[in-house]
Amino acid sequence: MNHRPLIGINMDLRDSGKSRTPHSLASTGYYDALLTAGALPIMIPPFTRESDMLPILDKLDGVVLTGGDDLDPRKMGLSPHPSVNVMCERRELSDRLLCKLVQQEKIATLGIGLGMQELNVVAGGGLFVHLPEDLPKCIPHYDPHGGAHRHTVTMRPRTRLAEIYGPGEVRVSSYHHMGVRKLAPGFRIAALAPDGLIEAYEGKDANWWVVGVQWHPENEGHISLDMQLIEAFVEAAGEARHSATHATPALARVG
Repeated sequence: MNHRPLIGINMDLRDSGKSRTPHSLASTGYYDALLTAGALPIMIPPFTRESDMLPILDKLDGVVLTGGDDLDPRKMGLSPHPSVNVMCERRELSDRLLCKLVQQEKIATLGIGLGMQELNVVAGGGLFVHLPEDLPKCIPHYDPHGGAHRHTVTMRPRTRLAEIYGPGEVRVSSYHHMGVRKLAPGFRIAALAPDGLIEAYEGKDANWWVVGVQWHPENEGHISLDMQLIEAFVEAAGEARHSATHATPALARVG
């Protein structure tokens, strides 16, 4: 029986409210898309200690960093903004740890929406807090009424994204008011919106398959072009388990 890549999905976390205890959850789109692409999804709870997170990562072939609410601008040295819907603090701590570890362990990684922003920040990049104010000439990147919004992105030539989608433009599902202001040193631009905003990046390190996209391929159903991205990620994750860096147990490396 062929090995199906094990792909971790970090879970969202909702604080307690009226008649509700804290609970973790994940959008069905993430694990349904991974199943369709031939992977087995594994949920990653919002752990905040390396000693809890590393034994899980050691068993995984890849990680999807999911969407969600906003990073806290104050933790990035930025001013608060009324548009920001700050995520649960425990999730932010857990996500930052996960972003650090996937980079350290060179685990195949696909960052989506918030996940793409988090990975960029942890790797040394920076964000716009609210695009309509920070980038006044930008196109709409979200529907203020909460509905579906789509716009085009253009793939950069000779990038992994161009190989996956083909050259030129594709239309993507977009709903974000934050965006990448400064790209982390280990990444390169893979796709741009018409206003010049970075919509996707990929890693420069040939030994680490990593792609971050601002759009949401998991929302597109299983017949769209975006399944090509999920399939390429799953294929890369399956191949990564044979590499020397991923074959050595993580716990052994950290002593």
